[in-house]
Amino acid sequence: MLTRRDMFKLLGIATGACLSPALFSGCAINPVTGRQEFMLMTPDEEIALDRKQSPYQFSNDYGAVQDQQLNAYLNQVGTQLASISHRPEMPFSFRAVNAPYINAYAFPGGSIATTRGILVELDNEAELAALLGHEIGHVNARHTAEQVTKGTLTSILVSGAAIATNAAGYGSYGGLVQDLGGIGTGALLAHYSRDNEREADALGMEYMTGSGYTPQGMVGLMKILLENGQRKPNAIETMFSTHPMSEERYQTAVRNAQNTYGNMLSAPDHRERFLDNTAGLRKIKGAITALQNGQTAMQQKKYQEAEQEFNKALQIAPNDYAALLMMAKCKMAQDKPNEAEQLALQAGEVYPQEARSHAFAGITSILNKKYEQALQQFSTYDRLLPGNPAILFFQGLSLEGMEKNKKAANLYYQYLQQVKTGTQAQYAYKRLQSWGYIK
Repeated sequence: MLTRRDMFKLLGIATGACLSPALFSGCAINPVTGRQEFMLMTPDEEIALDRKQSPYQFSNDYGAVQDQQLNAYLNQVGTQLASISHRPEMPFSFRAVNAPYINAYAFPGGSIATTRGILVELDNEAELAALLGHEIGHVNARHTAEQVTKGTLTSILVSGAAIATNAAGYGSYGGLVQDLGGIGTGALLAHYSRDNEREADALGMEYMTGSGYTPQGMVGLMKILLENGQRKPNAIETMFSTHPMSEERYQTAVRNAQNTYGNMLSAPDHRERFLDNTAGLRKIKGAITALQNGQTAMQQKKYQEAEQEFNKALQIAPNDYAALLMMAKCKMAQDKPNEAEQLALQAGEVYPQEARSHAFAGITSILNKKYEQALQQFSTYDRLLPGNPAILFFQGLSLEGMEKNKKAANLYYQYLQQVKTGTQAQYAYKRLQSWGYIK
C-alpha cells in the first residue's frame, strides 16, 4: 500500500505544490500565510511527534531546571505570546533546561525550551519575549512539517533515543557500554532554512509587540546572538546549526523596529521583572560559563582542562545536576569509572525525577561490575522516561552479568525487534545465537 510520501514522490509534485484536497489529505491551509500547501504531517501528527520526542531532548539537555519560579515565569511570558499568535489552540508549553550551551528550540506541537546558557545572556523581558516569540513562530508556520515534507527531517521520524557516545575500551564490554547522548544535542530538531528564520523573526516581532513589548527586544536578541557567535563560537554552535544567523537578520530587526513597529519603540522592556525572576540563575552565571568551557574542552579531548572547568562550576554551584553529570562524563573519558559512578549517583540524588543520571549511573555500574545496581538504575530510567529501546539492551547486559541468561535473552530479543543495526544489535544477535535461541 502506497503511503502519502510514496505518492508524493511518484507523482513528482514540487515542494509546496498542492493538488485537489479530494486527492491528497496532505493539503492544508498554512495558518500564517493563509495559502494552501502540501504537508505530509497533520496538526495531530505534529503534536504526537512532539510528545514522543521532546522528553528525550529535554533529558538530553539535563532536564528542566528545578527552579519552579523561573519555569512558571517563562511559561507565563510564553503563554501570553502564544495566546495572540496564529495557532493559539496548540498545546504550547515553555521551560528552561539545564544545558549550558546557548540555544532555544521548539518542537512542532508547541513544546519550547530555552537553555540556561542563553537565558543568562539576556538583559530584559522584551528580549526573552523576542526569543520565545521566534520559537512560537516556527511552530505556527509549521516549519518542522515543512522539513518533513521536503524529506530533510526523516531522521526525526525514525530516530529512537539511542544511548551512545564513546566509552570503548572499558572492561570486557568494549564499545558496548556507552554514555548517553547518541541522539546528540539538537539532533531531534529541525534545521531551519534562512527563509524559515526570517519568517520566525517577523512573527516573533509581531507577537512581542502585540503583547506590548518594545521591538528593541528583538534587536537586542539579534545583537546577543551575533556577539556570542564571535565570543563563544563553540557555546552557540548548535543554535547556529539549527537557526542560521546572519548580519542581515540583525539589520532587518533594526529596520523593522524603526519603521514597521516604530510606534512601539517607547513600550516597556520589563527589565526589572526579568531580573527579579532570573536572579537565582544569574547568581551562577560563572558556573554556566565554566560548563561551556568544559564542554568545549571535552569536544577537543582535553580532559584535564575540562575537569578544571567543571571543578570551577562545582565550586560555584556544588549541587548542580548538569555539572555533576558533565564531570562524571569527564571522569569516564579518563578511565575512572569508580569516580564517574559516584558523581552520577550524586546527580541522581540531586535531581531524582530526571532520567539521564540514572542511565549514566547504570552504565558506570556495569563498568564496575555492579550488575544488580545497574539493573535498578536502568529500571528507574525506564519508569521516568519509558520507550527508549537502548534501555532493553542495557538491562539485558546487566542480567547477563548476573548470569541470568534466559532473562537477558528475552530482553535482547525485544531490543532487536526495534533496533536492527549497530554494535549493540550485533552483540545481542550473537548472544542469542550462542545461547541457542537463533540458528
